[in-house]
Amino acid sequence: MKKILFVLLVVSILGCDDSDEVIIISDELSIQEVEDLQFLKEEEKLARDVYLFSNDMYQYNVFNNISKSEQSHMDQVTLILDKYEIQDLSYDERGKFNNQVLQKLYDDLVSQSSISLEEAVKVGATIEDLDINDLDSFIVDTDHEDIEAMYKVLNCGSRNHMRAFSKNLTNLGEEYEPQFISLEKYILIIDSTSEKCNL
Repeated sequence: MKKILFVLLVVSILGCDDSDEVIIISDELSIQEVEDLQFLKEEEKLARDVYLFSNDMYQYNVFNNISKSEQSHMDQVTLILDKYEIQDLSYDERGKFNNQVLQKLYDDLVSQSSISLEEAVKVGATIEDLDINDLDSFIVDTDHEDIEAMYKVLNCGSRNHMRAFSKNLTNLGEEYEPQFISLEKYILIIDSTSEKCNL
């Protein structure tokens, strides 16, 4: 079936000026699905950027490794955005976000990460905690198999990242208390072995 596109004109309140912003939305997806995908791209960027910041500060291997994985997550979301011709609202600039909730979260998290290595690793666990919680919601929001499959792969990756940060916290004599997912789910994740995540 030929794809039909429509254009929504919205006034951008998050940009640098008051000009109208044209957002292309595919009629194959609901507004919620589009918003979830656009948010997720920036959320994965937030993870990557925070980990790059922490790696610059501490040269601690877990940040370097997982920042590369987060770039892969961003690339997977981009493939879906391109497939459905959805506007990518993310910026190339490191530490800059279109979504102001994520911008504030980034600023807060890098501030916490600056305190110590231990706090930076706790920030990593916090980010993965939030990602898992959000991805669980996004999976419920979609009825497209390709999008759901991508969400599940990213969720799998976030669980592996949570395991890595939790293990590193234990090695540093610290522990993490989940803020977004349930304690039961957190324990189930960290007590299970690393998963193989593939599309």
